[in-house]
Amino acid sequence: MRSLYDQYVEEVILQPDEERQGASVEGSGGDHPLNLNPNSQWAKHFEDNETLQQIDKDCRRLCPDLNFFQQASRWPRRRQASLRHRVETGLLEAQTFGRSQFGVNTLLARPARRRNSDMFRLPEGQEAHWEVCERLLFLYTKLNPGQGYVQGMNEVLGPIYYVLASDPNPDWAAHAEPDAFFCFTSLMSEIRDHFIKELDSSQSGIQGRMRQFQARLRLLDLPLHSRLTQLGLKSEFYAFRYLTLLLSQEFRLPDLLRVWDSLLADPQRFNFLLDVCCAMLVLIRDQLLAADFSDCMRLVQNYPYADVRQILAKAHEFYTRRPHNAASASGAPSSAPGRPAGALGSFDSQDGAPPSPGKGSPVSPGLRRVGSLLRRRHRRRCLTVANKLARHRRGVSLFVQHPSAIIIFQFVIFCVLVVSVISL
Repeated sequence: MRSLYDQYVEEVILQPDEERQGASVEGSGGDHPLNLNPNSQWAKHFEDNETLQQIDKDCRRLCPDLNFFQQASRWPRRRQASLRHRVETGLLEAQTFGRSQFGVNTLLARPARRRNSDMFRLPEGQEAHWEVCERLLFLYTKLNPGQGYVQGMNEVLGPIYYVLASDPNPDWAAHAEPDAFFCFTSLMSEIRDHFIKELDSSQSGIQGRMRQFQARLRLLDLPLHSRLTQLGLKSEFYAFRYLTLLLSQEFRLPDLLRVWDSLLADPQRFNFLLDVCCAMLVLIRDQLLAADFSDCMRLVQNYPYADVRQILAKAHEFYTRRPHNAASASGAPSSAPGRPAGALGSFDSQDGAPPSPGKGSPVSPGLRRVGSLLRRRHRRRCLTVANKLARHRRGVSLFVQHPSAIIIFQFVIFCVLVVSVISL
């Protein structure tokens, strides 16, 4: 898998740049920045640069309260040079060139360089962790043209890469980039519909998920749901971010990892996400019921409750209320469809050990930790239901064995016989 990632980078990022530069130097094929051919290397370069500029801006802002992503990676990819030069210098961006009314590409202005104050510049040959995430997202975008890049994907990738790159074992942390790519790809295969605009109104799209969230909240806390509806506080104002970014903007990174540990471990992980979102609102219901629209907006967009354990406990309570979750709550095998095989699904072992060398690629402890987020299950037991059933069975057994039961039975038979004789 790791060699496959290197191949992706070689074919998707490095070779196109080399071919474009080679064609520009030779000048024989006529491929140049003003070429009108939409299939030219320069036309694709301009289009990719627009996406790369957005990814660059988003990745620079990854976890601003954490210095990790601004630090230099211990294992920069020197052969696979970072995209820094492409972003900062020689930027023949799409905005630099314009098409006149006659369909001719013309140079509008020289590309503006970033000032040194815009970012902390690392020495040549080094790259920050956010630059690694930038390369990951750019590669994912190129390999998934039907989906492309959408703002917020960086917030989903950040925690995954952090877990893998901060592994204390340097032998495994050195492979954090390819491991994070396949983990991110596997996770996005389940939530990608949230990022596709054409699917927004479908059941699997983000609007469908928000409708499910509203229905769940109405079922769990009708007064709170009615109050928010009365105020006109639509779920688009807050639940859109909750569901799309998997709560990555609502908690500090250590707390977020705890939430994801429970969220991704559940076989119905994105149904459990709805329970977590409802639990967040129910735990501040008193403040929401007493607040006006502006205060409610502030509460749900800047969530004030910091006890993650209590949020998860309340979400677990909501989870066990659903009848179809009784089997999974009691530890029985779930009938829910399994997770698609992928970078994480391939090492779903019972003992948590990595695959043997002969059975698969080596897996780092950091990657096993991310895999364990999906491997562990909530083994809950419905003790209340079991106890009631046991008491019911004991009651029936005692009634049959009790002497008074025989007398009552004989009396009923006698009454039936008397009624039969009278009717004759």
